Amino acid sequence: MADSKLDPGKSYGWTGKILRVNLTDKTVSVTPTDPYKEYLGGMGIANKIMYDEVAPGTDPLSPENKVVFAVGPLTATGVPLAGRTTIASLSTYTKDHQVVDAHTGGMIGAAIKKAGWDAIIIEGASDEPVYLKIDDDDVEIKPADKVWGMGTRATTEALSRREGTDFCVATIGPAGENLLPYACIINSRNHSAGAGTASVLGSKKLKALVVRGTQPIYVADPQAVADLSDYMLREIVGSNNNHVVPSTQQEWAEYFDKGSRWTAQKGLTWALAEGGPIETGEPKPGEINTVGYRCMKSFKDEGPEAEKYTIKMDGCHSCPIHCYSDMRVPASAANGGYEITGNTCVPNFPFTNYMIGILGDKTPVAAASEDALVWDQVTGSVMDDLGLWCNYGQIYRDIAHCYASGVFERVLPAEEYAAFDWTKFQNNDPSIMAELLTKIAKNDSELAYVGYGPLVWTDRWNDKAWNDTVASCIINPRGWPVHHAHECFGQVGLLYNMVFNRDDMIHSAVNFQGCGLPFELKQQIAAEVWGDASAIDPDKNYTPMNEYKANFAWWSV
Repeated sequence: MADSKLDPGKSYGWTGKILRVNLTDKTVSVTPTDPYKEYLGGMGIANKIMYDEVAPGTDPLSPENKVVFAVGPLTATGVPLAGRTTIASLSTYTKDHQVVDAHTGGMIGAAIKKAGWDAIIIEGASDEPVYLKIDDDDVEIKPADKVWGMGTRATTEALSRREGTDFCVATIGPAGENLLPYACIINSRNHSAGAGTASVLGSKKLKALVVRGTQPIYVADPQAVADLSDYMLREIVGSNNNHVVPSTQQEWAEYFDKGSRWTAQKGLTWALAEGGPIETGEPKPGEINTVGYRCMKSFKDEGPEAEKYTIKMDGCHSCPIHCYSDMRVPASAANGGYEITGNTCVPNFPFTNYMIGILGDKTPVAAASEDALVWDQVTGSVMDDLGLWCNYGQIYRDIAHCYASGVFERVLPAEEYAAFDWTKFQNNDPSIMAELLTKIAKNDSELAYVGYGPLVWTDRWNDKAWNDTVASCIINPRGWPVHHAHECFGQVGLLYNMVFNRDDMIHSAVNFQGCGLPFELKQQIAAEVWGDASAIDPDKNYTPMNEYKANFAWWSV
C-alpha cells in the first residue's frame, strides 16, 4: 500500500501510546511511543526505558526501580507466533543487579496491545496492596487486600470473577509478595515471566494487572500481512522449537528424528480429551488446520506414561503450535499439587531432568516413569501457584544437591530441619516438594536462601565449590545457568549470550540445531544463509572460530 493511502490519524503496528502508572501518588499518564520506535520491538522499548529512567546502582526493591511490560508491532495483528511479552526490570538475583528481561506468552501481550498500549511503565510504590485494572483507555488502581496472600490460581479466579472472564490476569504469588528474589509473574494461569520481576512488583505492593482490550490494531497493508501469515503457516512453521521433521517415520516425510518435538503419530492420543480420545495422527506440512496436533509436549517431556493423562494441547495468543500440555493427574492433587496442570518444557520435568541425577540413591524414582510424572506435576504446579521461579531449573538442582550432599542438614537450624520428613525422598512421596517450595516462598527461614540464587546461598553456607561443578550448570559469575547458549552451539552460543544480563532468551540457533534435518543439509543451509558451511559444527564437536560463525550468532540475535 502506498504511503499516500495511509490514514495520518491512525497508528500502524504500534498503537502509539505507552501507559505510565505511578503507584506512589496513584496517577496515570500517557507517553508517546515515537521516541522508542527505532528500538526493536517490545524488548527494545522496555530496555531503552529502563536504561533511560533507572540509574545504575538502584536497589531493585526500591520505589526508584521500574517494571516495564512491552509488546512489539506484530502483537495482536493476527501474525502467527506473535504472542510474546517482554517484562524488564533490575535483576533481583544476579550480581550487580543489572537490567534483565523476562519473557512470557499466554494472552497478556495481546490484551495490552488491544487495550491501546505498546508498553506499561510501573513506577513508585504503593503503601497498600493494589491491582491495576486496564479496560482499554480506562485505567484504575484498585485495592487488592482481598487477594493479597493468595496463590496465582486463586488470584486469577477471584479477579476474573470480579472484573469479568474476558480480562486477562497477570499476577504475582506469595513468593513475589514476600520479596523472594526467585519470583515470577504468572498470566493466563500458567504462563510465567521470571528473572525476579514478581518480587519487584511485590515491593511495589502491586498484586496483578487485569487487562481487557477491545480496540483494533491497524496494519498498513492488510493483504500483504495476510499473505505473509499464510506463507508462514504453510511453508515455515513446524512444531515446537520449529522442528520440521516427525519423530517417527511417516509416509510424507523424507527424514525423521526421534528427538523431534513433531511427535504426532498414528495411535498417539489425547486420551482424556472431552468427548473421547483424539488421535494426533500424521499431520502434514501445509495443512494449516492440523498444526495443533504436531506437538504433544506431555508425551515429549514426560514419556509414554503421559498419554493417558493428557486432556489437550494448549498455548499462547496467535500461536497454532500449542506446546502447553493440559493434563489431569489425580495423584498430583493427592500429594500437594494440582490435579489439572498445564505447562511446557521445564515445569513439565523439574524432578526428572534436574533432580533425579543429583539425588542418586536418595530417590528410587526412575526417569520416564509414572512416579516421575507425578513428582514433576506436583513440583511444576506448586511452583506456578506460588509464583516461584526456577531460574531455568537451577532451584531444583540446588535443592537436590543441598539435600543429597548434607548441606541442608549442616546449615538449617535443628528445629527447621526437623520440620521436614526428608525420608519422603527415599519413600517416593512427592509431597516433600510441595512442602519445601511453600516454605521457600515464605522467605522467612534459612531454607529460603535457596530462592536467592547460588551466588548467595553458596557464599552464606560455605559451599562455593558447587558453582564450579558440571552438575550445578552455573556458567556465569553473575549467577545464571546454561540455557541454549555455548553448551549447545559453542562459540556461536557464547557470542549471543553476551547480549543478555542473564541466561539468553533466544532459541534461534538451538531451533536450527534441533530441527531434525541431517547435518549435511543443515550445512548447505548454513552456506547459503551465513556464507559458508563452517558456520555450524556437529553437536559438541567444535572447530575454530570464524567469521561465518559470527554471522550465525548475529542472525540468532
